[in-house]
Amino acid sequence: MQPDKVEQLTASGSNRRYYRLTSPGISLIGVQGTSCEENGAFLYMADHFLSKGLNVPKVVARSDDGMNYLQEDLGNTLLFDFIAEGRKTGVFCEAEKEMLRKTMRAIARLQVVGSEDFDFNVCYPQPEFNLRSINWDLNYFKYCFLKATGLDFQEDRLESDFERLAYILLKRRMSTFMYRDFQSRNVMVKDGEPYFIDFQGGRKGPVYYDVASFLWQARANFHQELREELINVYLDELQNYMPVDREAFLDTLQHFVLFRTLQVLGAYGFRGYFEKKPHFLQSIPPAIENLRQLLKRCSDDYPYLIEVLHNMTELKQFKEISVRKPLIVRVYSFSYKKGIPNDESGNGGGFVFDCRAVNNPGKYERNRFLTGLDEPIIKFLEDDGEIFPFLEAAYSLVDASVKRYIDRGFSNLMVCFGCTGGQHRSVYSAERMARHINDKFGVEVQLIHREQNIATTLPAKEIELVKKG
Repeated sequence: MQPDKVEQLTASGSNRRYYRLTSPGISLIGVQGTSCEENGAFLYMADHFLSKGLNVPKVVARSDDGMNYLQEDLGNTLLFDFIAEGRKTGVFCEAEKEMLRKTMRAIARLQVVGSEDFDFNVCYPQPEFNLRSINWDLNYFKYCFLKATGLDFQEDRLESDFERLAYILLKRRMSTFMYRDFQSRNVMVKDGEPYFIDFQGGRKGPVYYDVASFLWQARANFHQELREELINVYLDELQNYMPVDREAFLDTLQHFVLFRTLQVLGAYGFRGYFEKKPHFLQSIPPAIENLRQLLKRCSDDYPYLIEVLHNMTELKQFKEISVRKPLIVRVYSFSYKKGIPNDESGNGGGFVFDCRAVNNPGKYERNRFLTGLDEPIIKFLEDDGEIFPFLEAAYSLVDASVKRYIDRGFSNLMVCFGCTGGQHRSVYSAERMARHINDKFGVEVQLIHREQNIATTLPAKEIELVKKG
């Protein structure tokens, strides 16, 4: 049967080709592989995981030579796209967080339940996470990324720290399934549930690797508080299948985070610098920033490696990336009862304005379920008038900083408005401040009403055109 329509799909990091084949009432994904062994690994894994009741695509047909197959079409929604707003603002709504929780529970089941009766000999190119595969990945980083930066380093001293890192990683041998490329682009969302794809590189290995891979993905923009929540969700699920020492898990996890970060940079270097694939070049700046944050808390087990990585992140080409970034202002509303918002830029915070001295519309029962976005609250505050001198004073302070930040090439400013419940006065004030900054300076403003789980972006604009008009 010939399909009515054939559409080639994008495959960012793979040489495999994917096609959507459609006819009335049916849609399948066709896959053309480049390696019979790799295809064989995927086909075995897909059948095995399905037999265990795990969420993976069903393979419905395969060619005799093993180079092509047809699988279930899971739709168009990658988890990466499902959480797009959260990745952009750093504030994940409840629907995004719940899908992330589901994904962490699902990966724990895949790792443990999926490994039951699993024949790891079919895995490609290695049956397990071992010294050889660790050395491959460390050399991937050294030759495809570190050397490409032009940084001078002592290779013998670096190799000594690589050996120490490998020793620690191999101390935690496990018989579980290691996905290896577990990240939000390899998870589909269908009918409100996560489904796993592109697991053909999986092998026997420790569970830490996948947790590090997912939660420290360069462009995911997970803040530390969310990472900690998702780790706890993961461990709650994992302990249904095996004993869990949480303190020991977290200690070991940090070594895997470092290792996975190096492996990812190696992949970005090869795919970006050598193969010239734009997606990977665009991923290098957030990966470098991820590494900077990691180095602040990194183990002192690898002193020379840490020294080299510090020097690498300070190279001119990576500094220029941040210098060229335009200013982004993040404006929050919040409830003092739940604490002042964290500054995810790493700068330690910014302006915090206390709205509680302004007459409170929330003291009236009729306003209980309204917010500062609703017309009755807006009218109350503006008719009362106390909000205007408060905002004028705030504008004056913030305007001076925005101007200086732009002049000095800074990339992040945070402005917060708090009130009792984070619902009326703070929401109104944050809305007015965000639009004031965007209109006056033309910079991008990310507006986050934390207690309402609402995040919007006012895009940067050319204000000179407005002035001339």
